[in-house]
Amino acid sequence: MVREDGKRNFALRTSNGDEESVFSGNTPRQAALKAARRLEAGSSEDAAERVTLRLREKGTDKVHIYDGWAWEETAPDDKPDWMPGEITEANVAKQGIEHLDE
Repeated sequence: MVREDGKRNFALRTSNGDEESVFSGNTPRQAALKAARRLEAGSSEDAAERVTLRLREKGTDKVHIYDGWAWEETAPDDKPDWMPGEITEANVAKQGIEHLDE
């Protein structure tokens, strides 16, 4: 379901079907990137562990499936004062869409 501001809500599903977190975004990928930033960060992008993220779009039976990974990186030189020296970066790759039978 689309909110007034155009964003949609996506629930992160566990392997047993529980939905423990909700991420919002204009697109499923935007919500998946937010979820991926909460993963255990690797020392580099190549060393980061790939994890399957299953996001159900609220109000629908669609489950968007992504591979996600996160890593630590040095903050840019022009960073604002409040930003720490090390930041978490993330990336996702879409694997497909499933429809729930529930």
